[in-house]
Amino acid sequence: MRKSILSAVVIAMLLGGAPAAMAQETPKPAAAYRLDFSLHELEDGKKINTRQYSMNVVPGVVFQDLKIGTRVPVEVKQGEMQYIDLGTNISARLLDAGGAVQLEVRADLSNLANPDHQTPAAMPLIRQLRINGSTVVTVGKPVVIGAVDDPNSKREYQLEVITTKVK
Repeated sequence: MRKSILSAVVIAMLLGGAPAAMAQETPKPAAAYRLDFSLHELEDGKKINTRQYSMNVVPGVVFQDLKIGTRVPVEVKQGEMQYIDLGTNISARLLDAGGAVQLEVRADLSNLANPDHQTPAAMPLIRQLRINGSTVVTVGKPVVIGAVDDPNSKREYQLEVITTKVK
């Protein structure tokens, strides 16, 4: 009887059907991607400034964040201060669905208005631009996530990303 069980195990192994106890699957390493964001500032159709931001992400369901800025104190009541975050916040989530790479981006850009646009009141004026988008990206090729016009000037802001697979 032992001989027949041993023979069955050997035959199964030769045919590629190793017993469950012997078969161990190695975990597949997660693919990582680098997101290179470019925030282009255009005036009358010409680029006048570009800011670069980069982050590495692993496909999944969690947004990953990049945050650069300043905490500005604002008086909300007599003697009571509250801090407002100003600057650039970019959140990205990458989904890799069988070869198609889907990217979701939330970008929030804020700053204090120029002094000549400020009101005489003590409260500062804050300018804010928000670009949220979702698209399928082609690895290695730039894609514009979104573009917005600044309502107070002739400027336009474009958020572009290049997705690269990390080796």
